[in-house]
Amino acid sequence: MPPEMNLFSVELPTLIPLLLLLSVMFWILDSLLARLDVYTWIWHPSLFRLGLFISLYSAIGLWILHRNGVAS
Repeated sequence: MPPEMNLFSVELPTLIPLLLLLSVMFWILDSLLARLDVYTWIWHPSLFRLGLFISLYSAIGLWILHRNGVAS
């Protein structure tokens, strides 16, 4: 994964577009969990949401690194 990507002549860190994509994915997953009433079984829903977002962001970042052969 290159450290920066060129988007319309603007250098952006590679993880910024990943963050935008994950935000949409997280919004859909959060809506699904709320519709299924999962948050009634969780002690602290906002802390769970934060942990879920961080876990997903880290997992996708590590998957991209592994796919590109940077991490073994």
